[in-house]
Amino acid sequence: MKRLFFLHDSSIFKKIMVAFLAALLPLMAITWMINEKGAEKIRSEISESVLNTTRFYLDSLDKEGDRISRYLPNYVMDKDLMEIATTGTAMSYYDRSRKILDIQKRLDLMKNSSPFIQEAKAYVPLIERTILSSKYETSIDQEEYEAMQQSAKHFEQPFVYWNDRLFITMQYPTSTVKNPIYVVGVELSKSKIKETLMQISNARGGHSLLFNLDRGWKVESGVDSELLERMKSFALEKKNAASEEGYETLNYGGERYLTVYKYSSLWNSYSITCIPEAKILGPLQMYRMWFWAACALGVCILFFFSYFLLRFIYRPLMKLVHSFRRVQQNWLEPIVIDRGSDEFGYLYQAFNDTVRSLKTLIEENYEQQIRNQRSELKRLQSQINPHFLYNCFFVLCRLIKSENQKEKAYQFCLHIGQYFQFITRNDEDEIPLELEVKHSRTYVDMQSICYGDRIQIKFEGHVPDIFVPRLILQPIIENAYKHALGNMIEQGELWVHSELKGDVFSLYVEDNGRSISDEDIERLQKRLRLASNRLEETTGIINVHRRIQLRYGEEYGIAMSRSDLGGLRVRINLSMC
Repeated sequence: MKRLFFLHDSSIFKKIMVAFLAALLPLMAITWMINEKGAEKIRSEISESVLNTTRFYLDSLDKEGDRISRYLPNYVMDKDLMEIATTGTAMSYYDRSRKILDIQKRLDLMKNSSPFIQEAKAYVPLIERTILSSKYETSIDQEEYEAMQQSAKHFEQPFVYWNDRLFITMQYPTSTVKNPIYVVGVELSKSKIKETLMQISNARGGHSLLFNLDRGWKVESGVDSELLERMKSFALEKKNAASEEGYETLNYGGERYLTVYKYSSLWNSYSITCIPEAKILGPLQMYRMWFWAACALGVCILFFFSYFLLRFIYRPLMKLVHSFRRVQQNWLEPIVIDRGSDEFGYLYQAFNDTVRSLKTLIEENYEQQIRNQRSELKRLQSQINPHFLYNCFFVLCRLIKSENQKEKAYQFCLHIGQYFQFITRNDEDEIPLELEVKHSRTYVDMQSICYGDRIQIKFEGHVPDIFVPRLILQPIIENAYKHALGNMIEQGELWVHSELKGDVFSLYVEDNGRSISDEDIERLQKRLRLASNRLEETTGIINVHRRIQLRYGEEYGIAMSRSDLGGLRVRINLSMC
C-alpha cells in the first residue's frame, strides 16, 4: 500500500483519474483476456477437428493405395495376359480377341473396385497394344510404356508420376535387368484425390495440398501460386524438423492462416491444409470488433469524464486554491462567482465575504500603520546619522587645519547647516520639488568635498513647480554613494536628470557602479512591485516608493533598470496634477 503514496501530494484531479482508470482498465483487460482465451480455444478445437479430418481422409488414401498395390500382383499373374504377351500373333485372332475381352473384364473389375482408380490398363509390347478396361482397339504409347516400367520409379514407392498423371504399376517379370514382357498399371484419379482434399478444407473456406517430398509432384485443391509455394516451403520445414503432424499459424500476404499438416509414409507426402483465421474465427472477430468498439467507447467516456471533472470540479477547485494563494501573498481580490447555488458557489461566496472582512481589518490596520509611518518619518527627519555626522566633523577638522582650505571649510560649514536645517524641519509633509532638489544638491556638495575628484556629479533638467513628499530624491542619491560609488577604486560618475512625458514627471539617478548584477536589479524591482500589497516594515528606497504611491497612486513610484553608465538607474515617477 505504501507504493500508492506517490499520489499523496498529487492533485485531486489525478487521484480521481487514477481511481477511475483503476476501475475501468481491469474490466477491459478481463474482457480482452476472455475474448483471446475464447479465440484460442476455438482455434485449438477447430485445428484438432481439421487434423482429425485430415487423418481420416489421408488414411483412406493410404488404405486405397496400399490395397491397390497389394491386389495388383493378382492381375499381373493373369494366365490370359501371360499367354497373349508371350504368344502374340502366333495365337489365332479369335482366341486372342476372346482372351483380350476376358482381360478387359478383369481390368474393368479392377477399375470399379476403387473410386480412386481412373483407368486400369495392361501394356503388351509384343502385340503393340495397351489393353484398357473400356477400349478394344488401342495402340501402345512407347513413351508412356517406358515411364511405367520399374526402372522409372523408386523401388520403395509404388507410385509413378508422369505428365501430371499418377500411376501404380507392376511389370512382369519384376527384374529390372531384362525388358518386361508386359506392364500392368492403374492410373489414379487426380480429380478424386482433389475432391478428397477439398472435403478437408472447403467446408471452412480453406485450401489443401498433397505434396511429394522426393519428386515434388503435387495435388492441390485450387491454391494460388504464391500461397502454393509458401505451403511447399512449409512442408520442407516440417520434413527437416521431423514433424509428422500438427497445426500452427502461418502468416502470408498480411493474413493469418490456420495450417494443419500430416505426413503419409506410403505416399511420402505431406497433406497441408490452410484455412484463413478470419473465416474460422468470424464470430469471434465480430466480438473482437465489439471489444475494440467498447474500448473506443471507454476512451470517449474517459475523455468525457475528464472534461466533466476538469470543467465542473477541478477548475473551480483550482480557482479557489489560486485565490487562497493570492491571499497568502496579500492580494485580497474576490472571486468572480460564475456558479449557481452548488457547493462551489457557496465556497466562492464565503471566500468573498472573508476577503471583504480581511480587507476591512487590513485597511483599519493600514491606516494606523500609515499614521505610525508618518510619525516615524518625522522622527527619522529629526535624527542625524551618527556615522555621517562624524565624517562631516572629521572632514571639517581636516579642512580647518589646512592653511589653504579655509574657504572650502567655510562652504562645508554652510552645507552642513543647510543640510541639518532641512532634516530637522518637522512642520511640513510636502515641500516644493525645487526645495527637494536643492537639499539633494547640498548633500552632493558635501560629498564632493569628502570624496574630492573621485566622483563626477552632474545635475541636468528642468524642475517644475510642484509639491512632493519630503526626502524622495536625497535618499536615492545617498544610496548610490553608499552602495555603488563610495568604495569604487576607479572614477565614479553620478548623473541626476529629469524628463517630462504628459502628466508624468520623472527624476533619474544613475551611476556607474560595478557591484550590482542584473539578478540584483530584478530582485529589487520585484520587491518594489510587491511593496504595495505587503504589510511589512519598509525603509530606504522602498519607503520612498510607498510614500510616492500613497500620494499619487500605484502607477507612480520608483522603477529600476540597468543604466547606460553601467550601474543602476533609479527612475522616480511623479504626477504633475
